[in-house]
Amino acid sequence: MVDQDSDNIDDEDAASAWDAMLSGDTETEERVLNQDEIDLLLGFDTKSAEEVPISGLLSIMGKSRMAYEKLPMLEVVFDRLVRTLSTSLRNFTGENVDISIDTMVSMRFDEYLNTIPLPALLVVHRAVEWENFGLVMVDSSLIYTMVDVLLGGRKATKKVRVEGRPYTTIEQDLVKSLVETVLTDMSQSFDPVSPINFQFDRLETNPRFATITRPNNAVLLVRFQVTIDERNGMIELLFPHETLEPIRELLSQIFIGEKFGQDSAWERHMGNEIRHSHVAVRALLDEKEVSLGDLVRLKVGTTLLLDKDPQDDVLVKCGDVILGKGRLGRVGEKMAISLLEPIAKRLERERDL
Repeated sequence: MVDQDSDNIDDEDAASAWDAMLSGDTETEERVLNQDEIDLLLGFDTKSAEEVPISGLLSIMGKSRMAYEKLPMLEVVFDRLVRTLSTSLRNFTGENVDISIDTMVSMRFDEYLNTIPLPALLVVHRAVEWENFGLVMVDSSLIYTMVDVLLGGRKATKKVRVEGRPYTTIEQDLVKSLVETVLTDMSQSFDPVSPINFQFDRLETNPRFATITRPNNAVLLVRFQVTIDERNGMIELLFPHETLEPIRELLSQIFIGEKFGQDSAWERHMGNEIRHSHVAVRALLDEKEVSLGDLVRLKVGTTLLLDKDPQDDVLVKCGDVILGKGRLGRVGEKMAISLLEPIAKRLERERDL
């Protein structure tokens, strides 16, 4: 047996010893990996993170965790949610409400389930257009605060004592109303990026019954700190990575301006100028093919015979675009055309085709 306390082990010797153990070579002495070798194999590092980069299995696992931290549009969406939800909760409670983003981190789903304190209330919601699910968790402090505020309870500045009892039906109904408000505002926050409708699915008191993805799958967790009547609580939003996958490219865009890259004032100005622009419109009575010789012999006073009757339709064109059909007539001393249908209606039908 080789001494396990040796500090400096050559990587090649460790690899050869490991191969010998797997091949069952009886001539090689039995080899036991010490803690440093195990840490090196798994990618752990006992030194500072600045000295040695992450490697091994942790590097592979870390790629899935870091993927959604590089989506700048997510922060914009949740910033909009903070603003809209602050107003909604003020109207919901009648009290001053302050909301801020506490953390935004990626982790494995089973890690999150292990951090949920009991008793708990978890709301499973459905992202209809993305065909997947998400979670909303409201902690005990915020639940008891909502009960006191909405049902006329005491106004205490000290932290509410969390009771280890199941939540009553009234408390569950209040949480359901609160979460439905959150889902409505969250749908509005995602709408400029991608239209989505978050719908309440069910309410669970056991975290194991709120399983919406596999335990080892990566999820995005966003914690919001809510302050009502000088008392704090937390609202947690959890999205599996596969839930956000349909809009991953949209979330990777760089945000510019409040209107997600659009300038509404300039759009209105362009629309008004286009409506007042002058374009040339011509009436096409008929088309006829003639030889080049006949075309050269044309002169003033030459009569062209057309295969049209006065009651036949006349095409109205702008460039190469057909605007519609009309009937030829006269208004005073000028020729006129009466359109058979609105131009906008015809253009809309052409676009649909």
